[in-house]
Amino acid sequence: QESESENRLDGETASDSEGRSDFGGSSAVPTSDDTPEVLNRALSNLSSRWKNWWVRGILTLAMITFFSILIYLGPMVLMTIVMCVQIKCFHEIITIGYNVYHSYDLPWFRTLSWYFLLCVNYFFYGETVTDYFFTLVQREEPLRILSKYHRFISFTLYLTGFCMFVLSLVKKHYRLQFYMFGWTHVTLLIVVTQSHLIIHNLFEGMIWFIVPISCVICNDIMAYMFGFFFGRTPLIKLSPKKTWEGFIGGFFSTVLFGWLLSYVMSGYRCFTCPVEFNNDTNSFTVDCEPSELFQLQEYNIPLVLQSVVGWKTVRMYPFQIHSIALSTFASLIGPFGGFFASGFKRAFKIKDFANTIPGHGGIMDRFDCQYLMATFVNVYIASFIRGPNPSKLIQQFLTLRPDQQLHIFNTLKAHLVDRGILGSLEEA
Repeated sequence: QESESENRLDGETASDSEGRSDFGGSSAVPTSDDTPEVLNRALSNLSSRWKNWWVRGILTLAMITFFSILIYLGPMVLMTIVMCVQIKCFHEIITIGYNVYHSYDLPWFRTLSWYFLLCVNYFFYGETVTDYFFTLVQREEPLRILSKYHRFISFTLYLTGFCMFVLSLVKKHYRLQFYMFGWTHVTLLIVVTQSHLIIHNLFEGMIWFIVPISCVICNDIMAYMFGFFFGRTPLIKLSPKKTWEGFIGGFFSTVLFGWLLSYVMSGYRCFTCPVEFNNDTNSFTVDCEPSELFQLQEYNIPLVLQSVVGWKTVRMYPFQIHSIALSTFASLIGPFGGFFASGFKRAFKIKDFANTIPGHGGIMDRFDCQYLMATFVNVYIASFIRGPNPSKLIQQFLTLRPDQQLHIFNTLKAHLVDRGILGSLEEA
């Protein structure tokens, strides 16, 4: 029994071993050395530990440069990249399932998986188009019809896929097929929902998109650096290479980085203004009068710290205070997205989701923490930042029938009179 348990991965039980027989094997995706030959030759004299350090470092700098270029190209390009990343992450996860599923020669699994991806994207992004491009939708007859019946169309599309799945059921393999049905839906929940929230965050202002993503990147880099040079104490069994030294070092580095990055970005309207669609030019605009979040204010320093820093007050942007919450989540809770992914990979005895990025694995390996972060940012904005949008309320008001508009007008007028606001305005 002891030798049997040693041969299993941490946390694996007998039921896991039985489950593997249903999926046709224990290894879903083979791994190989995907390091470019140029780097292999240049780093051939180094040990495997330092070779991996240099490969990860070079590729990380390349990805940061690429990310900076995308930010410069604007919100439309960023939205397109989010969509591409979503599709690639979905492909990587579904491929793992397909590699152990196709041996039974059962029909339609891959087709149905991509069909459900299409349905879910149609639902989420249809809602986004209706919400953020309301005037454009009302102006175009086909879009207005699609918007009016959007949810019914979405449900009909999903119901079609559901019926196709039922028709594809094959005797003796029912349990396996329901495993895969659940696999697809969990993947959609993790990947599509979170990428949709990322785009919603982007519409609130590019700073709500860039700062959280950058904090996760910083935490990943600094935790690796501290762990590489100072790591001694294991953090969690799911990721044996993670250490407490890296975790703590990454936390303090990320909070400081998020605070400084927020200070720099809060001074630029292109980062702080909400991304809106201009109906006159049919293009996105990011020009506005900065809200109070992005205006310098003076804060009193606690008495305990005044003797240390020598200052009584400090001028900073209110958003910097919010950035502390964002960076704290990115460094303390965000890594659990990575631990979750590690547990998933251990369950199927694979090293990475794919071999897309040398030294880093697949796209999903790089975005496992980002998706968890996106959900937190969206919830944070809805809970502490966002209020009712007057322009959207007016747009919806103008689409009502005249009698409905008149009813709302009279109700609002009576409410303002009762509060004494309308009378004072008329006197002024």
